[in-house]
Amino acid sequence: MTTVDTPHALVDADKVDRNAARLREHLRALGVPLRLHVKTAKSVEVARRVHDGGPITVSTLAEAEHFADAGYDDILYAVGIAPHKLPRVAALLRRGVTLTVLLDTLVQAEAVARFAADEGLRVPALVEIDCDGHRGGVRPSDPALVAIGRALGGNLAGVLTHAGESYSAFTPEDLRKAAQNERDVAVEAATALRDNGLPCAIVSVGSTPTAHAATDLTGVTEVRAGNYVFFDLVMAGIGVCTVDDLALSVVVTVIGHQPGKNWVLTDGGWMATSRDRGTQAQAVDQGYGLVADDTGVLVPGLLMTGASQEHGVLSTRDGTPVPDLPIGTRLRILPNHACATAAQHDRYQVVSAGAPPTTWSRLRGW
Repeated sequence: MTTVDTPHALVDADKVDRNAARLREHLRALGVPLRLHVKTAKSVEVARRVHDGGPITVSTLAEAEHFADAGYDDILYAVGIAPHKLPRVAALLRRGVTLTVLLDTLVQAEAVARFAADEGLRVPALVEIDCDGHRGGVRPSDPALVAIGRALGGNLAGVLTHAGESYSAFTPEDLRKAAQNERDVAVEAATALRDNGLPCAIVSVGSTPTAHAATDLTGVTEVRAGNYVFFDLVMAGIGVCTVDDLALSVVVTVIGHQPGKNWVLTDGGWMATSRDRGTQAQAVDQGYGLVADDTGVLVPGLLMTGASQEHGVLSTRDGTPVPDLPIGTRLRILPNHACATAAQHDRYQVVSAGAPPTTWSRLRGW
């Protein structure tokens, strides 16, 4: 346990290593490489530890620039490209970074093609494919797919899909079906492009649930995943991991009690933990997070049930009296959503068995 002031983000490096090894071995057995998504940790130290020098996925251009500065040169910007951001893309391409963009409309494709021609660059682009109605993308059978591919011309690099609805799959069979559907839809889209004389070198799929559940990735060229380095209560709730696999927590201190309300108060409100309630729709609602002691052992029945800006409220799941936690007691809050909780912090305090505590940096911003 570190003695850094609270609240702060704490990472168990041994669990990070274990989580990374699990997915690495799974994908190796399937014969498909990982493209690490850095949007969860947003940390060069984490990326180097689990995927040193390998291709990465980013969710912001600030991430792309930050990781390019650290030597990463194969980067996928997996958020639909806004044309006004293309000059930042060009700057990275001119530095020798292979920066691939994502789009799902003819307007975007035409903007990329015009910009690339004007700048004398190839701007590699993937067409986003909708595999489950979650968010964006075109269906493989939509004539817009081929129209977008033709508009991109030599900039067309392939297709990408994200099985967002896998986060609502609650059985192993449902997870396997989501992973198979993701693969099938991506390959169908790639085939549609190729059948129309268009290249499709990249067939990119991925989410943490489907990356772990996939059993057949024939025709896929890469898998994207990022949450798995830390995992969280949402992932535990759908069975992708166990609570013991969670590598990220927020260390807080007990600052008060409300016996009449059966509350313990901490100095870790939503500014430290986020207001994500991702387990609310699951079979077990974990409030704002589970509570562990300062060694990481769960405190039975205790949840973070309330959050204001700088105050956390802890109470019991079943209404039994809260445990005796004196003022000054340090606790760990295990998060619902690792990405949202990590985003509240600009560094991680890191612990590992047999090693002195250290600090890892974290990027913020866009």
